[in-house]
This record gives sequence, C-alpha cells and structure tokens, in this order.
Amino acid sequence: MTQAPSYDVLAIGRSSIDLYSNDIGAPFTDIRSFAAYVGGCPANICVGTRRLGLRSALLTAVGQDLVGDFILKFLNDEGVDTRFIARKPGRRTSAVLLGIEKERFPLVFYRDNCADIELTIDDVLKAPAAETKVLVITGTALSREPSRSATLYAAQRARAHGVAVFLIIDFRPDQWHDHRAFGVTVRSALHWVDVAVGTSNEVKAAMLIDAFSVSVDHSQISDAKVSGDLDDAIAAALETGLEALVVTNGADGTVVHTREGKVLAAEPFRVELVNPLGAGDAFASGLLYGYLQKWDWKKTARMGNACGAIVVTRHGCANFMPYEQEVMAFAAQRGGL
Repeated sequence: MTQAPSYDVLAIGRSSIDLYSNDIGAPFTDIRSFAAYVGGCPANICVGTRRLGLRSALLTAVGQDLVGDFILKFLNDEGVDTRFIARKPGRRTSAVLLGIEKERFPLVFYRDNCADIELTIDDVLKAPAAETKVLVITGTALSREPSRSATLYAAQRARAHGVAVFLIIDFRPDQWHDHRAFGVTVRSALHWVDVAVGTSNEVKAAMLIDAFSVSVDHSQISDAKVSGDLDDAIAAALETGLEALVVTNGADGTVVHTREGKVLAAEPFRVELVNPLGAGDAFASGLLYGYLQKWDWKKTARMGNACGAIVVTRHGCANFMPYEQEVMAFAAQRGGL
C-alpha cells in the first residue's frame, strides 16, 4: 500500500528578514524606522499555505547568525516545518529593505554572500522532495550556483516520484548578471514543471529569445517592465508541455492558459492598495490551496486573487498572510469564488 505524502507543499529557495518602512508615503531617504518581518517568496508561500490549513515545509538556508534565528523562530511559530533548513557557516542570512512611498515601492536586496544561494544537492537529498504533493521552485533560486543545480535536481527528483512541480517565475533582474541568462535558465527548468506562475512581464522575460528590453523604474525591481509580445511568450511556454501557465495581472485579475488550449479569466477583488509586495506569494498560496482541493482552474485562480487582495491592504508579506476562514469570508462578501 502506497504511503500518503507527508506534506502538501515543499518550497525551495530564498528566505530573508524584511525591513519595511513605517513611514508610509515618505521618500526612502526620509525613513525614520522599519518594521521587521520575514520574507522571501518560498518562505512567504510556506506561511501562506500553512495558514490556509496545508502542511508546508521550507527548504532554504540561513546563516549561523541572529537573523537566521529570527526567521526560524517565526516559521516555527507558524507551524512551518523547518527541519530541512540548512545553516551555512560563513554565510549571512538575506535582508530586504522596502520603502512605501506614494505609488512607488523602492526595494533594496542585501544578498552578497547570502546563505540560501548556497543550497546544495546534498541539502535537497535531506528534504522530502519525493514525499510532498507539490514542490514549489522559484526563479531567483536559479540565479546562481550551487542553488541552481540544487533547485533543478529537486524538480527532477520530484517529477520522478510523481510530485507536481510549480514554478514561481519571480524575475528579479538585479539578481542576474544578464537578463537573457534568466530566460535561458528558466526555459531549461520548464521541462520538469507542471504549472508556471508569473506576471505578464515575467512570462516575457522567461520565454522570449529574440531581442527584448528590461527596464526598472524607481528601484522597483520586483516589477520590471519587459518589452515584447505576450502571446508569443505564452505560446512558447505552453509548447514545453506545461499543464497550465497562470498569468497574474494584479488589479486586472488572472488568466490561466491550459495545455488543452483553454483560456480562463478569473476576476479580481477590488481593494485599496497599501503595499503590493507579497501579493504574488499570497496569490500562489491560494492557487496551491485550490489546486490541492482539485477545484477547476477558474475557482482556483479566484482563490489566489482573494489571498493576494487581502495582502495588498497590509504592511508586509509572510506576517500578514490570511487564514483560510478569513479568505472564505472575504470572498463570500464579494460574490464568492
């Protein structure tokens, strides 16, 4: 008799301490204080899915420092399984600083000598990549070695054991020596991916081969603008054999493109924006919830939209992920999923 998977979600990649401006609306240079939270796409997703009632585990690495202790304590308090998180001597835990200005959200990464990029294949072998229902990998974890090989190995191992693999495209241009290298790497990873999730700009950065441009305004490196034809990028992604490509459009909702050629639009939930950072990870958490409930893609994407809408009204990411009953009540009050 086949044993049931130990986890619903295992996410691999970046984790950090997030320092977010308390001076809402003030220019970055006028910030007087920051609030300390936990962040990083995989860490956020683990907290988000755990609050939705799923069993989540995180494979990341932190330094042997107090910042690593800070992250581990928060994750443990949230019920995320941290047993597979490596501590890397001589490496530092990542940090992110965010300004919350008027319609601008300048972001600064501190990832020199960072621990999570030192994840290895040996670290993957200690983690339950074959004992989970879904493995989540992210674009930033592919940016450098040895994390790149570890991430690709995790995806290959998961697929070999019948585990679904989700790729959060997560394009951060400052983390790559060349934005074209991002596309080359992501396209190679898609052979082991079932579902890919990203903004229209991220999909273009990942899939377009011919000349295209990337621009970043006001240090908003989480929202790079990418030129090129989105339809061509979507077609190229689906040609890799994806079960689905999920394109998020923020306030304009989400569109799911399936392998069978269906195009399913999921309407957004209208809210007042405070901070957009973390919305994509909240969306992914809701999407994973719906996927594991075996909902249809439109309802699944609506669940993601609801989670994302709640988080953009709040100050941070992981610390503000919504709980299952909260999301259901939010959606019910606004027409349902």
